[in-house]
Amino acid sequence: MALAVFRFFEELNDFLAPPRRKREFELACAEAATVKNAIESVGVPHTEVELIVANGDSVDFGYRVRDGDRIAVYPVFEAFDITPLLRVRPEPLRDPRFIADAQLGGLARRLRMLGFDTLYDNHLPDDEIRRRAAAEHRTILTRDRQLLICRDVTHGCYVHALKPPEQLREIVERLQLGGKARPFTRCLCCNVPLQAVDKAAVLDRLPPAVARGQTQFRRCAACDRIYWPGDHFRRMRAALGEFFL
Repeated sequence: MALAVFRFFEELNDFLAPPRRKREFELACAEAATVKNAIESVGVPHTEVELIVANGDSVDFGYRVRDGDRIAVYPVFEAFDITPLLRVRPEPLRDPRFIADAQLGGLARRLRMLGFDTLYDNHLPDDEIRRRAAAEHRTILTRDRQLLICRDVTHGCYVHALKPPEQLREIVERLQLGGKARPFTRCLCCNVPLQAVDKAAVLDRLPPAVARGQTQFRRCAACDRIYWPGDHFRRMRAALGEFFL
C-alpha cells in the first residue's frame, strides 16, 4: 500500500467529494497502482486531465504511485501552451471534431452552427460512441462520467452546464474553439459541409419572398436542404452571439 498526497486544480474539483476540493489530501493506493487508477478512484475521468506532476516532474498515466509521492493534477490549460510538459497522451486533447452523446443534441446542433464536425445520434449506444471516437479521432462530449473512464477513451470532455447555450459557451471557452469557428458552413441536420449553389438551380424551390430578396444560397449534398441568410440565419446569429466570428 502506498500513501500519497494529491491536489486537484480548477474544475477537476467538481468531481471530488466536498472534503477533498481545493486542498491537498492523502490517498491510499494499492501496490503498483497507476496514477490513472488513483485519479479515477476519486471520481475524476482521465479524459479531463491534461497534466500530472509527481514530485515536480511531469508523468504519464502509467506512472506507479509510490509511498510519499506528492501529485498535482491539472485540467486543460486555456491560457498557456504547455506542450513541452505533456505526458498523458500522445496527441493533443484539443481536437475540433466531436461526437456527442444522447443528452447533448442541443449542443451538437450549436457546434454545427459554428461549423464544427459534430456527430450526434440519440440512438447510438456507448460502445459505438467509443468506437467511432477512436476510429475517427473525435472528442466525446458527454454528461456521463462513466463513459469517460472507459479504457479505450482517450479524448473526451465532461459537460458541466445543463442548458445548450451555456454548454456551447463552456466548450468553446474550454477548448479555445473561437478562432477555429466557421459559422453556417455545415448542415444543422446532417453535419455535412454546405456547398454554394447558383440561385437559378434552386429557384423553383424558394418561397417567393426569398426568391425576390436573396442572392446567396448553400445546399446540403446529403439531405438537399437549402440555406440562405434570411430570418433563420439571423436567429442563429443572435443565438450564437459573440461566437459568430
